[in-house]
Amino acid sequence: MTRWILAAALLLTSAGQLAAQGKGIRFWNLTTATVSGFQLSPAGKDNWGPNLALNDKDGEVDHDERLRITGVEPGRYDARVSYRDKRQCVVRNIELKPDAVFSIADKDLTDCHN
Repeated sequence: MTRWILAAALLLTSAGQLAAQGKGIRFWNLTTATVSGFQLSPAGKDNWGPNLALNDKDGEVDHDERLRITGVEPGRYDARVSYRDKRQCVVRNIELKPDAVFSIADKDLTDCHN
């Protein structure tokens, strides 16, 4: 009986630790095209980080796909979104919250150019 209680306690502790880790920050691509480049900068700074789309298994974020964002702390950011046709757009002042999903849709895209 003591073994069962100990095993149950260990299992609950492990499950609690996994739940505490959460799912992280995730980007949900609701634009109508596949994103080939996704960079973040602290809001208003134009100091773009690495291409986070490369963290996806195929290096791109398809329409309606979610991408886990790593190496970025919660806060306010601008995003530079790039497409296969070389078009780039900026989305300003996005709030990234811990263990939450943020989305970008076509209506959010501004400052677009080829």
